[in-house]
Amino acid sequence: MERYIGTYQTFQTVSRKEAAGLIGADNLVGDRYQIDCTIEDGVQKAWLVNRFNQRIGYFEPAYSRQLSILKAQGMELVALLSFVAFTDHPEPGFYWGDMAVIAFDPTYRDAMEAFIERLSKEMGKGKRPRVNLDAKAIDQIIQSQGAWLPHDTSPYPAKEKGTALVKTRRSATDRLVEESRKGNKGCYLLSWAFLLALVAGIIFGLKACGIF
Repeated sequence: MERYIGTYQTFQTVSRKEAAGLIGADNLVGDRYQIDCTIEDGVQKAWLVNRFNQRIGYFEPAYSRQLSILKAQGMELVALLSFVAFTDHPEPGFYWGDMAVIAFDPTYRDAMEAFIERLSKEMGKGKRPRVNLDAKAIDQIIQSQGAWLPHDTSPYPAKEKGTALVKTRRSATDRLVEESRKGNKGCYLLSWAFLLALVAGIIFGLKACGIF
């Protein structure tokens, strides 16, 4: 069994309605997702499940089958949200995204979990550390107990007409919301204060323009 396999992989969403949740605070860049491998109507489909137990998208059949095989071999599967994108064609357009997908031998769980946590933090800053690693890099992860990170990065997709990356990092508001979820009451109050100030600013601007 392999010790580690990593790659960036795009995912699809069921519809524009369900995909709207990707823009909110329930799905932050760097968030960790479970991978639920299923067979639906005879087709392999690996679903991405967020920490609130919501299915937010799925991988295409061929890659879903690869993940199913890795899981059957005993490897643990983890996905981290890299970015969310929107493509306006065909109408009415659709949301999609990209995940860093990592499969690892549970023998090395402690080192890999620490490594994945560090990857998550870097991705929240808008970075895309390289995850397709050679044997030497994997040795460094294990020997450092997850403290090692690659210096190389993977580029974002080339810009295409009609496609925009709408979420590539955690905003200041995202960070406040995340801290409040961890029980930091000060950040909880700050996040609400920020949102209220934002709403007040919008209302003030509308009044200044004579809209009401």
